[in-house]
Amino acid sequence: MDRFDQTIQKRLAVLVFALGISAPNEVKAQQASTQQDRAASGGSESGGQNGGQDSGQDNTGQDFTSPQNLFQLRYQYKTAPGTGSVKGSIRTVTTDTLYLRSDFAFDLGSPWKVVFRTDLPFVAKDPISSDHPSGDYLYGVGDADFQAALIEQINQQWAAGGGLRIIAPTGPDNITSGKWQMMPIVGARTMLPELSAGSYFEGVVRYDLSFAGDPTKKSISNLQLWPMLNISLPDHWFLLFIQALTSA
Repeated sequence: MDRFDQTIQKRLAVLVFALGISAPNEVKAQQASTQQDRAASGGSESGGQNGGQDSGQDNTGQDFTSPQNLFQLRYQYKTAPGTGSVKGSIRTVTTDTLYLRSDFAFDLGSPWKVVFRTDLPFVAKDPISSDHPSGDYLYGVGDADFQAALIEQINQQWAAGGGLRIIAPTGPDNITSGKWQMMPIVGARTMLPELSAGSYFEGVVRYDLSFAGDPTKKSISNLQLWPMLNISLPDHWFLLFIQALTSA
């Protein structure tokens, strides 16, 4: 763990899909419900222990510590070096992934929440191997996962939580890992009202570890750091910066 490879994934399309499909309707419904509850109880728009993004600000489901009930269609594009068609040569392997994601959050009583997440990926990848020398695109269902997390809203500015993700080798061997994986996750978020209402900085630490599966496949063991800056903009727009740091 003494060296980190920095990789920046292209997530603009992910955010556009997530925002366009799930955020606006969810946000409007939550804001209307929150305002009615507060009007009935005589509360203010910004008060309460939950604070942060529960105080009438848009919540697009990107914040690990502020889970929402969402169904999302997400797209991910990434490239990585791979073996070429000529022995010893290097070519770029492209992976396109379309995710169907569901989040279900349950309020355990202030300040605690528990959230469950499932992902079903559909993958298109162009690897070259002895079983697939042409390097043409392969298509199939990727490795599905299930995640459970417990979140505490500490105060109006701070929130933190932890959870566990289990990844099952449901995809074909030629495009997925072929390994059962477990991924402990911890994260913390602080609101940044000095930037804009609803802006925040968050750090998430994950450790991906394989524990079963195809013994001929490479074992997985890597530490992942995900610092993230979210800047809220007018009219339900937001700007998100993510830097993925993965152990070598």
